[in-house]
Amino acid sequence: MIPPKPPSRPDRVSLWQYGRLFRKDILSAQPARLYRAWMAEFRTPFFRSYLINQPELLRAILRERPDDFPKSDRISEGLRPLLGNSVFLTNGEAWKRQRRIIDPAFEGGRLRDVFSAMQAAAEAAALRLRHGAGDCIDIEPMASHMAADVIFRTLFSIPIEHETASRVFRLFRDYQRSQPILNLAAFVPVPRWMPRFFSRRTRQTAREIRALITELTRERMRRIEAGTAPDDLATKIMTTADPQTGQRFEAGEMVDQVAIFFLAGHETSASALAWALYLLAISPDWQDRVAEEAQNCAAETFSDMGRLRLSRDVFREALRLYPPVPMMVREARCPERFRDRDVPRGAQIVLSPWHLHRHERLWERPDAFDPDRWNTENGRQCQRSAYLPFSGGSRVCPGAGFAMIEGPLLLSTLLRDFRVEPVAGREPVPVAHLTVRARDGIWLRITPRS
Repeated sequence: MIPPKPPSRPDRVSLWQYGRLFRKDILSAQPARLYRAWMAEFRTPFFRSYLINQPELLRAILRERPDDFPKSDRISEGLRPLLGNSVFLTNGEAWKRQRRIIDPAFEGGRLRDVFSAMQAAAEAAALRLRHGAGDCIDIEPMASHMAADVIFRTLFSIPIEHETASRVFRLFRDYQRSQPILNLAAFVPVPRWMPRFFSRRTRQTAREIRALITELTRERMRRIEAGTAPDDLATKIMTTADPQTGQRFEAGEMVDQVAIFFLAGHETSASALAWALYLLAISPDWQDRVAEEAQNCAAETFSDMGRLRLSRDVFREALRLYPPVPMMVREARCPERFRDRDVPRGAQIVLSPWHLHRHERLWERPDAFDPDRWNTENGRQCQRSAYLPFSGGSRVCPGAGFAMIEGPLLLSTLLRDFRVEPVAGREPVPVAHLTVRARDGIWLRITPRS
């Protein structure tokens, strides 16, 4: 089965045309040759960008020399009103300090501790879905609701129905489609000295979200001081000290981190889950296999997750075909020489999971939906060298393990109870907003299984 992907632009267009295409959708703004190129160069009057697909170069950038290729400041501009100085945007010593405090909360033992909260969110999602059973629905808002519920239950021990959680979710839903994951300044000639302007709505919504997160954070701090705080992720992060300095996150810092936890843990998971459900809807044989596994292997405990192999492989394949974060941008801190090309200091290094995961010279049948590929030699090799749904190296997403429990669990729980079918004439077209979503939604018919 070959699922949809956006059309590619012609190889040669003017900078003005590229800017127009980019503003509309960064995925369809790219030429088809990027699915087979090891490296591509884009020049503007102010700087150069290099898209890198070659595994050896990716390894050097992400794993061997990450300090020489920090995150580009250009991509932070569009997300700064909401995320402040969160771990997603910082570099250098500030980032290393944040990771030393955050990483312990997402270790295997902690995931075991929050599994019951994930499970409760999955069962609540199945219960809510029964009310829409038999109808044709856009599954993207439903997936967002499910993923947000997981985040609030595991982070703050409150369900999505909690007043503050519900308000954050509604505001974020308004915010997410107005902001691309990559700012236009990452690719086109916008001088660094030029001020960046955000719409009044964007700034106001970001302020409201951060105010609500501040309420949750301050309340949790009070409960920690009183000794009545639940043992969830927020408590773990807020009580963990930097092993090098002994310092903890201050209130403002914690608001920044909660904002990115919500974005990364809700928006990206929702994107992957919605596409996974669509892929199963157009692949009924695989859907039946996942449903049978779910009915025979109930995930009642954390250790049971190891038995959901088919759900895991389907979710992994959805992350390959529709990586939630389609492109990442680093900056060359010093002059480089890549593939006999001079890469000047300050150049933008674009890492594109969207193109890498469909690269014609790396993957067998790269555009096909084939969860069995992960059990082949090609799949295992590509997983090591050409698979970046959570980035890689030291900057790999700290919630990667969390996502690989949450996604298969939600998928298995839903397929246990429901059958999903595509809606004729409503084939989704992937576009990039904050994450890879469908231009007009992902419409499915949901019916209960007997």
